[in-house]
Amino acid sequence: MNPKLIVGLADAVLVLHVIVVLFNVSGLVVIPIGAWRNWKFVRVFWWRALHLALLAVVAIQAVFGRACFLTLWQSDLLQQAGEAGSNTPLIQKWLIRLIFWPVPFWVFVVLYLAVWVYALALWRLVPPRRRRRRRFR
Repeated sequence: MNPKLIVGLADAVLVLHVIVVLFNVSGLVVIPIGAWRNWKFVRVFWWRALHLALLAVVAIQAVFGRACFLTLWQSDLLQQAGEAGSNTPLIQKWLIRLIFWPVPFWVFVVLYLAVWVYALALWRLVPPRRRRRRRFR
């Protein structure tokens, strides 16, 4: 496969990863603020379930000592393309520094579990509501 295409796929995985991170982090902040401000969307069931599920995936991967599968996919794609770190564009370096921290793995395990417990608490404190179906008679 063309190395430029593979690098493009790796970049797409990085963008997806950043979107997931932003979704997860923003949800942790927006849900309590939205409950306080009475924003209806913070109680949308599918949105909250997706948020909790994504955080659970991250926490479970950490507990089992696995790196995020998006990280692994991006790394594998870059290795397939033979991409050197020095060829990485500035914005990509910035994004990588933003989401990949140079700390021991156990810190991530504790952090991800704490975040997931916080999200569970938000589920209880700001419960989502299922949409009522209208019945036609």
